[in-house]
Amino acid sequence: MSGTMREKNGIMKQMVMAGPRKSKIIEAPIPEITEDEMLVKVTLTGMCHSEWYPWATAKEGDLLGHESIGVVEKVGKNVTGFAVGDRVTGLGGGAYREYIVVEPAKMAHVPDSLKDEDAISEPLACLLSAAMKLPVQTLGDTVAVVGCGYMGLGIISLFKAMGYGDIIAVDKRPEALENARKFGATETYLPEEIPAHYFSDFESMGYVDLTRNGDNHELFALGIPTVMEFAGTEDGLQLAGRLVKAHGRLGIGGYHNDGMRSIDYKLWNFKAITTINCHERRIDYEAGLCKRCMELLDKGIWKFTGVTKIYDMKDFDKVSEMMEHHTDGFIKAAIRC
Repeated sequence: MSGTMREKNGIMKQMVMAGPRKSKIIEAPIPEITEDEMLVKVTLTGMCHSEWYPWATAKEGDLLGHESIGVVEKVGKNVTGFAVGDRVTGLGGGAYREYIVVEPAKMAHVPDSLKDEDAISEPLACLLSAAMKLPVQTLGDTVAVVGCGYMGLGIISLFKAMGYGDIIAVDKRPEALENARKFGATETYLPEEIPAHYFSDFESMGYVDLTRNGDNHELFALGIPTVMEFAGTEDGLQLAGRLVKAHGRLGIGGYHNDGMRSIDYKLWNFKAITTINCHERRIDYEAGLCKRCMELLDKGIWKFTGVTKIYDMKDFDKVSEMMEHHTDGFIKAAIRC
C-alpha cells in the first residue's frame, strides 16, 4: 500500500524489534491526539548508541527511537506557539514510525538555516547539558576528550565555543582523530601515543611525599585538569581516570549500559579527583536545552553540522552493525521515516 493510501486509511509504517539484532516494519494505526498534544509527521529519527545494546538483546515487540524531527500535522485546540506545517524537534514520542504524538512543552522550532539531519535536538541537548557540568574555570584551560565518536566530536566543538584552549582528543581509530581535528582538537593521540606527562597514575608519579610538610609538586606536575570520557567502554573509562590531574575533574559522558565497570578507585581516591556524571534526566530542563541548541547552531556559536548520514528504515539492522563496528566512516546515522 502506498504512503498516501495508508494515510487515507489511518495507517502508518512503524519499526518494531523481532528479536535480538532483527527489526521489522509493520503497519499500525496513526495515533490520535488530545486537545493538549500535537501530531508530528516524522522526517528523520537519529540513531543513538545508547540503543545499540537494547537492539542487540531485544525481545519481540520492543520499540526503539527517541531522536525525532518532523513537521506538525495536527495541533490540539489548547496548543499555542505551534501551527500545522512547523518543523519541530525535541523529546518524546517514540520515533521509528511515520507519526508521533508529542507534548508542545518538549518541542523546539527548527530554524530555516538548519537541515533536518543537523537539527535532531535530543543528542545535542545531552551534549549541552554535559558541557555545562564542566564549565571553563579560566579562559584557555586545557581539556581532554576520550572517545571521539559523534558525542565526543560534539563535545570537542562545544568546548571550543566555551573558551577552552588546548583540546586533547584520544581515540583508538585514526579516522576518529582526523574528525576531532576538524571540530577543534589541538592535539590528537591513539592511546599508545599519549605523552607520558599526560598520565597521572602510580607508575608515572612514583614516590609522592604525603607527610604534609611539602607541596607535593610531583603529584601536581602530571595529568590534565579536566577530562571528558565519551568512549562508553570500560577501558576508555579507565584511561580517562589515569589522565586526570590531582584535584582535577572527570566528566563521565559515555553510556555504560552494557554491563558492569571496573575502575581503579584507589587511584581516583588518592588523586582526590571530582567525578561528574554528565547524563541528564530532568526532562523539562533538557527540553529547554533543545531550544537553546537550535539557537546556538542557528547563530553559528556552536559549529557542529555535517556529521549525519541518512538511511532508510529497512536498513536499520545493517546500520546498527555499522555503528557497532564503525564501518563506512560511521559517525552518526538518521533513519528516514
